[in-house]
Amino acid sequence: MPTAAVGVLLPVEVHFDELDAMGLLHNSRYQVLVERAWVAFWSARGFGGSNGLENDAFNVVKAFTITYDAPVSASGTYAVNLWIDRLGTTSATAGYRVCSSDGETTYAHGTRTAIRLDPATFLPTPWSDRARDVARTITAPQKD
Repeated sequence: MPTAAVGVLLPVEVHFDELDAMGLLHNSRYQVLVERAWVAFWSARGFGGSNGLENDAFNVVKAFTITYDAPVSASGTYAVNLWIDRLGTTSATAGYRVCSSDGETTYAHGTRTAIRLDPATFLPTPWSDRARDVARTITAPQKD
């Protein structure tokens, strides 16, 4: 699993009302934190448009995996570490870690695969060259 040195580390907030009856971040909220980090990453680079679904932002999640490593037991600022594992013609598989704000402690990790769709047909369509260029800035080094 990569460390904060791979990809990008984005701050996220955990709010009090996201904690369950035991005072732990509810399992469903981890995916929300990952999705919010992706939106922040792409939005900061000019993707998403006025309604958030134009061009490369018109995509769907095909698969989402998660392994919980340690509980988040307080509200506050944390981070999501994002990187691209594989960029295909119409799909992208990314790795992520929900972690401490400094990236040192991992609370959960996994992968997320998204498919870009044509908004008229809802069929897979290739990522733009611009999206590919941005994705390459956070692509994890490939193992031999």
